[in-house]
Amino acid sequence: MTMLDCVLVGFNDTSFPEYVDLVRAMGETSGAYRDLALALVDVDGVPQRSMDLLNRYHFEGRPAGRPFHNSDFLWPVITYLGTYLARRGFTFDYVNLFHQEKERLRELLESGDVLSVAITTTLYVSPHPLIEVIRFVRDVNPDVKIVVGGPYVLNRTKMLDTKALGELFSYLGADVYVISSEGEAALVQVLEALKSGRRLDGIANIAYREDGGFVSTPIDPESNDLAENMVDYSLFPADEVRGFATIRTARSCPFKCSFCGFPARAGAYVYLPVDLVAKELDALAEAGVHTLTIIDDTFNVPKGRFKSILRLMIERGYGFRWNSYLRSDHVDDETIELMHESGCEGVFLGMESGSDVVLEAMNKTARRRHYAYVIPRLKDAGIVTHGSFIVGFPRESAETYAETNQFIEEVQPDFFRAQLWYCDLTTPVWAERERWGLTGAAFKWSHDTMDAATATDLVDRMFLDVENSIWLPQAGFELWSVYYLQRRGMSLPQIKTFLRAFNAAIQERMLLGTPSVAPDLLETLRRCSQFDRGQPPSLDAIERVERYRAVAA
Repeated sequence: MTMLDCVLVGFNDTSFPEYVDLVRAMGETSGAYRDLALALVDVDGVPQRSMDLLNRYHFEGRPAGRPFHNSDFLWPVITYLGTYLARRGFTFDYVNLFHQEKERLRELLESGDVLSVAITTTLYVSPHPLIEVIRFVRDVNPDVKIVVGGPYVLNRTKMLDTKALGELFSYLGADVYVISSEGEAALVQVLEALKSGRRLDGIANIAYREDGGFVSTPIDPESNDLAENMVDYSLFPADEVRGFATIRTARSCPFKCSFCGFPARAGAYVYLPVDLVAKELDALAEAGVHTLTIIDDTFNVPKGRFKSILRLMIERGYGFRWNSYLRSDHVDDETIELMHESGCEGVFLGMESGSDVVLEAMNKTARRRHYAYVIPRLKDAGIVTHGSFIVGFPRESAETYAETNQFIEEVQPDFFRAQLWYCDLTTPVWAERERWGLTGAAFKWSHDTMDAATATDLVDRMFLDVENSIWLPQAGFELWSVYYLQRRGMSLPQIKTFLRAFNAAIQERMLLGTPSVAPDLLETLRRCSQFDRGQPPSLDAIERVERYRAVAA
């Protein structure tokens, strides 16, 4: 076997019951646990997410097939980093989903011909999935060098002092940490040093193990040109792509929302010209992609470029079904028509609030009128809409919360989700904390008009009260899952009924204190999960819970 310079590890969905226990240890009244509780039910004493139940019942009485999973696609960080390494002469392999591919990783590591393992942290908010991967690698091959990078590492370096950061790095157990919003060049330099036996001290943007501790090198922000680093899909087998692709055509965000630290981390907003986007789309079509998720934070900004891309998609007849984020204040009727004609099936709307008072405090450029304009038109065009909300940001009050509740009921996005505001010390609002009387951090904060405990109660209230939009349970189920399940044979109405039943089980627990799912609701969930067996579920159990909700309201 040829020496592998690097094995890339994409994502690890750690044991959910174990994760629930870890979050519960924060306290069952904590914002973190109560948020998680809105996405789980108890079946036979085991906490279950919506997708867990779908797998539990879909394969009942039939041979097990490929499990349904919210991350059942080739991770873009794998395709991007793999391409980046290959173009610079390095060999690589990858494990897309660690929790499903441990034995494949074991085989690679046991070969003894692996120089390094690079672990990404794109979605990690706690260290536990990361630790599980690192310990596995260490147990199988103690000699391989482990490199960790991505948002989890970068965020911790901004929040912890030197001593605490060193303790965290030691606890995690890797050899090298890349500290950069763009760490591709640093990874390449680390691999070059490891192959040649050179020291790591001349490489910027890393921390590395030495003499029982960690040495941090100077920070020198990277800037990797998008046009020069487009993915080479020929490096990846078609059966691994599975018809799904996640791409970005831009980096960073041109807006300065005060709850978001992403623009400061990512740098100036840059985007690919239309001709290079066309090149990417041609490659995706050649690779057999049918469903495209575009993860640009502001895909439709600037508006003219967006329309040009949509016209290109129509003219070339790719046939993609695509979804993206959408800025509602940069949309007109022509845009929606082009979106429909080009195959858009859904959009994520960062609405955040239904109150202009709060939107102004957030430094959002969109207002209620923009969402009221765009959501009905998108729905008329057959485009699924999802509204994402934050509860508790400075200037939030009982009145602004009521505005948001009423607004959701009026504009009726297909799906919605509300979360307790997380007070991130790296976001712009923290620099203005005195203005808002803001104290505390994370999920424990207070300001002049609200505290975290009150906001948590309001999130629960919204989950119980909103009738005209379906709550997405998020843990293990994102908006992406709606499109993914349709490709797996589940119709949109079937998905909506399944989610209504799952949410009803949680709502009944909240209203009546019943720890386990009622048998009739469980049967409804079973029938929903067996969507291809021609036995439609009864809605009686869902309607029973809706009556409870009406009385409670």
